[in-house]
Amino acid sequence: MTAAQCLAQERIWFDKPRYDEAERQFYERMNGPTQPKQDTGANSILQDIARARENIQKSLAGSGGGSAADYGELAARMKDLELENQSLHKVVQDLRSALSKVESRVSALEKRTTAPTVNGTTPAVPQKAPPTPAKQEEEEDEDDIDLFGSDAEEDEEAERLKEQRLQEYAARKAKKPALIAKSSILLDVKPWDDETDMAKLEECVRSVQVDGLLWGASKLVPVGYGIKKLQINCVVEDDKVGTDFLEEEITKFEDYVQSMDVAAFNKI
Repeated sequence: MTAAQCLAQERIWFDKPRYDEAERQFYERMNGPTQPKQDTGANSILQDIARARENIQKSLAGSGGGSAADYGELAARMKDLELENQSLHKVVQDLRSALSKVESRVSALEKRTTAPTVNGTTPAVPQKAPPTPAKQEEEEDEDDIDLFGSDAEEDEEAERLKEQRLQEYAARKAKKPALIAKSSILLDVKPWDDETDMAKLEECVRSVQVDGLLWGASKLVPVGYGIKKLQINCVVEDDKVGTDFLEEEITKFEDYVQSMDVAAFNKI
């Protein structure tokens, strides 16, 4: 393999000087032509400062419209702050004047309380008037009150009030009319056959009279084969009359009554 073939296979950047020159020209256009380097470090610092100033001026010139708006806003805020400062100064002045007035009044009062003696005599102290007989009696009554006495009397009074209230409640409850539980019962009274006298049967049923029982309306209801049953209504007091009692009393009339049934039972 020849030297030319070896160099062709190597990766060498032959155009690097051209790119370096292009980069230098670009920065010179951006920042101005570069000055030749000098030996002293002061000249390099001055050059850097000059270059920084130029960059700042260029940046301010590029954002001139926005900076004007910012200046206007800052001026308005400064004006508002000045007005607020003036109002605060006025408030402080008012507070100072009020404080001076208070201090003057306090000093005047102190001078009155500590008035000097005149001709070696102190000012006369006003004497209290002697208490009246009525006030003396009130003070004696207050002295007679025993604030630390026993609670026995209070307990007895509380028990007495409790008993009295219980008695009053019992009396009111006794006067109140008690509710009487009642029921409405519909009875079916069946005869022996179709020849039974239904009028006599109803008369026998209504002959059952007792305290707490009240008979109502009645009617004859056909059962079949010409037989009719007596359907009669009654109102009873639950504590005094029951269905067993009614069945026992009605079925005593064996000549007319075959059986008795409760058709309906409703609480009133």
